[in-house]
Amino acid sequence: MTGPTSSTAGPDRRPRAPRLTRADLDALPNYVPGRSPADLARELGLPEAIKLASNEVPYGPLPGVVEAVAEAVAEAHRYPDMGVLALRAALAERHGVDPDRIATGCGSVALAEHLVRATCLPGDEVVYSWRSFEAYPIIAATSGATSVRVPNDAGHGHDLAAMAAAVTDRTRLILVCNPNNPTGTSLRRAELDRFLASVPDDVLVVLDEAYREFVTDPEVPDGLAVYGDRPNVVVLRTFSKAWGLAGLRIGFLVGQPEVAAAVRKVVTPFSTSLAAQAAALAALTQADEVRRRCALVVTERDRVTEALRKRLPAGPTATVPDSQANFVWLPLGDRSVPFAQACEARGIIVRPFAAEGVRVTIGTPAENDAFLAVADQLGNQ
Repeated sequence: MTGPTSSTAGPDRRPRAPRLTRADLDALPNYVPGRSPADLARELGLPEAIKLASNEVPYGPLPGVVEAVAEAVAEAHRYPDMGVLALRAALAERHGVDPDRIATGCGSVALAEHLVRATCLPGDEVVYSWRSFEAYPIIAATSGATSVRVPNDAGHGHDLAAMAAAVTDRTRLILVCNPNNPTGTSLRRAELDRFLASVPDDVLVVLDEAYREFVTDPEVPDGLAVYGDRPNVVVLRTFSKAWGLAGLRIGFLVGQPEVAAAVRKVVTPFSTSLAAQAAALAALTQADEVRRRCALVVTERDRVTEALRKRLPAGPTATVPDSQANFVWLPLGDRSVPFAQACEARGIIVRPFAAEGVRVTIGTPAENDAFLAVADQLGNQ
């Protein structure tokens, strides 16, 4: 009788374990979260560090949210309402739509993933601008879809004509981030009108409006109000930014009933947690406070933008573009990572995108002043 044969030779080699995961995921980038300011402060021996990397609003939870969450946590041994009926009803009333047109999920990014799962089979195409939200290629790849990346235009925004030209008979979904993350650029109504008129009726256009509450340009349309009734348009919104619920992860979409129903089928059961539902309902009662906080962010955004423009060389791609979000984009190219590292060494966390640019979240006036002081130091070196 002979024993099992080894697949390797030599005493120092071990049998190779069989692969258990998809090989194509090896090339997929990891989503990069913002670094912990507490960890950086300890590392540098500072009393505190400033985090301007994750597009959070710096003013704390809205009034009533903490109390609502605490009350909900007392029922944490129970499953949440899987249909999210109360929140969907409140959102429907706020936005003037039927509840059956709304689906909720673990942030707008999760809903984008569910939309790809609901529309795409392996080999189908998802079109999006690049650079745009870094989760888009991850969403497409994990669903087996093929990414079609259309380069940003010279102003760091979506090139809608090129995106329309990239549509093929395999295109199932187009992601349009407006305002765009990470560049802050925005699309105006006339160009969006032309684009949507050119997209085939059987291609779903997803307007990702995670930063809608910070928009002040009247020519940038509210996608829900202007395009929400189009059969092939879905609008994404989130509570993570202006509504201050980033740590609870909740967002929603508005689309046609059959699209929303398909998403609700593929959403992970009970993924909109009890605490998140309670927090969102409480937050919706604070719309005036949200507007007040957004106005503070916008004032600081404009101030920081003008200050940074004085620190960058002139040119169509070098200047800081106008932002309609709660962050600004520094198109530093190859200097992006060194700039971010130098900021970190001084206790300021920003978000670099290698060889492209740096995204800087708008914080409190004091935090923004600290960042601008660091930018002055780096500019004088």
